[in-house]
Amino acid sequence: MSVIDLEKLDLPQLKALQHDIEKRISDYADRQRREAYEAANAAARQHGFSLSELVTTTKAGKVKAPVAPKYANPENPSQTWSGRGRQPKWLSEAIASGKTVEDFAIDKG
Repeated sequence: MSVIDLEKLDLPQLKALQHDIEKRISDYADRQRREAYEAANAAARQHGFSLSELVTTTKAGKVKAPVAPKYANPENPSQTWSGRGRQPKWLSEAIASGKTVEDFAIDKG
């Protein structure tokens, strides 16, 4: 490997050198990534799978249905809570005043 005296280069030469270095780094990373992919694919085939079968996530393509509300504000029935996540303010205030969560349960009858 030759030593380059950067002090002797002007700005266009430095920029050209920078471009060449970035290109070499990118090419090297691409080659490493390709080799890793080929090795992983070969290992997957040895076990009877394709690499895409092993790396796809189980949640891909699934849509979660919203959780049905379990509690409702009797003063404003449009204010509901499923029982998951943070309690709504109307419920926390009611609990602080002595009521229980079950006082607001929606009857499933």
